[in-house]
Amino acid sequence: MNNFKPVYKGQLEMASIRLVKDAPIMSENEIHNAGDAVKLLGEYLCEMDREVLCIINVKTNGIPINCSICSIGVIDQTIAQPRELLKTAILSNAAGMIIMHNHPSGTLNPSKHDTMFTDQISKVCQMVGIPLLDHIIVGGDNSEYFSFANKKLLPKEEVSFETDYRKLDLKKSAVAENTEMLVRPRHHR
Repeated sequence: MNNFKPVYKGQLEMASIRLVKDAPIMSENEIHNAGDAVKLLGEYLCEMDREVLCIINVKTNGIPINCSICSIGVIDQTIAQPRELLKTAILSNAAGMIIMHNHPSGTLNPSKHDTMFTDQISKVCQMVGIPLLDHIIVGGDNSEYFSFANKKLLPKEEVSFETDYRKLDLKKSAVAENTEMLVRPRHHR
């Protein structure tokens, strides 16, 4: 039997969002660099036969809070939206997040799509106040990886906002409006 009151015309339905904890795969080891993150999750991702993109949410001291698999794709691409990546970070009260995904081909160089996506999500993270600490690509036997942070490729410019509404340029493309790049196939074989 349903305990909810029926929704009447003019009423607004209430929704609640909860973080559900699954069985742990993380540890209490702090993540200070890409190598630490790869030790935690790299082997798991390298076993996948298709691209899998996940987020590691961390506390201010680098201890992982949780890991969220945000997208499971096909052998040469995966698609994710910023909202999917930020969902668990916000619910977990994360101080930072690390993106990690695999290339089943074993090729570690980022594709054009990987690079554009990293630029986009980094800017979105800055606006939300949960910095993107790294985007790591693993593959092959997990002995090597590609780290945007290690290569100093993460955009770190300050996000600034207009204080005078008369100076707003609403014709300029915003990050949220430029989503067509998220569905283009990637080729990195």
